[in-house]
Amino acid sequence: MPVSDQGVSNDRYQLIPRTLIFLTRGESVLLLKGAPHKRIWAGRYNGVGGHIERGEDVHSAARRELLEETGLIPDDLWLIGTVIVDTGDDPGIGLYVMKGSCAEGQARPSEEGDLEWVAFNEILEKILVDDLPLLLPRVLKQKVSDPPFAARYSYDEREKLVVEFSD
Repeated sequence: MPVSDQGVSNDRYQLIPRTLIFLTRGESVLLLKGAPHKRIWAGRYNGVGGHIERGEDVHSAARRELLEETGLIPDDLWLIGTVIVDTGDDPGIGLYVMKGSCAEGQARPSEEGDLEWVAFNEILEKILVDDLPLLLPRVLKQKVSDPPFAARYSYDEREKLVVEFSD
């Protein structure tokens, strides 16, 4: 099918593709504490990730982001879910949530912030970005054989995050 038949136009809903990656090591997950200078999420914990660049597929982008932000190469990495972030009239975000493991290697900090292997039972003691208290339990229980989850994030009239999972 040629590009002209794809039905793409500026009046259609558009998404900016991003990755969100969670690496595990034993009973810990690697989280990034946002650097103090960050405009958003400064001092708050999140997974690693970023934009998918033109010409990249989801896996290539996730591996690139991991290497850039952590210096780590995962032992395995797979898609565990998708999240559509509805931002209103602006283009939304298509978030590809990935999970993997990394048995060896020292994570190195980057401009994005400091990395920390956080024990599963200590996650909720950290100051997390708004969606992680709901998202991380799904991420951590997800197995390779499980189908990917689907979720939608939106914001209410008070700009409070609303999280909906399709199941």
